[in-house]
Amino acid sequence: MSSIETSDESKAEAKRKILNRFRRAHGQLGAMIDAFEQDAPCREIVHQLAAVSKALDRAGYLVISRALTDCLMNPESGTEDPDELEELFLRLA
Repeated sequence: MSSIETSDESKAEAKRKILNRFRRAHGQLGAMIDAFEQDAPCREIVHQLAAVSKALDRAGYLVISRALTDCLMNPESGTEDPDELEELFLRLA
């Protein structure tokens, strides 16, 4: 197996993980909206809001992590600017 195949497999796995995080956040956001519409207690709404926020944060970190990995593995490609990646990472912090 070549390193290109491994890289493609790694990218596919990273994409799967990121999509799972987005889907989890989507489901939690739906639950939060439903809870709010049904006048659920504040505690339940805040609990769902925290879950959505955490899921989106983790998805964002996975996106940046994937880009950093690509940058380190293929520095000659020039597709990722390290300064821009740092800025994006700090924007999530």
